[in-house]
Amino acid sequence: MHAVSPERRKSCWLGTPEIYFRKTIDNSRLVKVEDPGREREMRIFGTVLLCLFLLVMGYALQHFRAIEYGYKIEALRAQRDGLAGMNQALQLEEASLRDPERIDAVARKLGLQSPDPGQVIRMDATGDLTAPVMASATPVAVISAR
Repeated sequence: MHAVSPERRKSCWLGTPEIYFRKTIDNSRLVKVEDPGREREMRIFGTVLLCLFLLVMGYALQHFRAIEYGYKIEALRAQRDGLAGMNQALQLEEASLRDPERIDAVARKLGLQSPDPGQVIRMDATGDLTAPVMASATPVAVISAR
């Protein structure tokens, strides 16, 4: 078996050193040759790229507006549902306030009494409460309070 010295072992791991030489290249004398075919290709490529960009931006704009309108529609639906619930609550409150028994109780608390016979003048002559009533220009007799 062969023994390897520590210096030899380090040099194996390092490998061969690479040496770089600096070489200056002078390109100042080079002249660019104009190629009309290449210039035309680049203009066409730029135009196609611009059209593609505009199409993508138009699609993105429409997509984001559709999302925005979706959020607005959902907000308006929630508002409509809230208003419908409020409307139903108000209709229930109106029905409870129009209850004749409640009106009679409030009137008695205020000291009002039921009308005597002859104090009530019905506006409709037919007696049908569901039929529409036409206004008339006949004078109404003034009833004095007792």
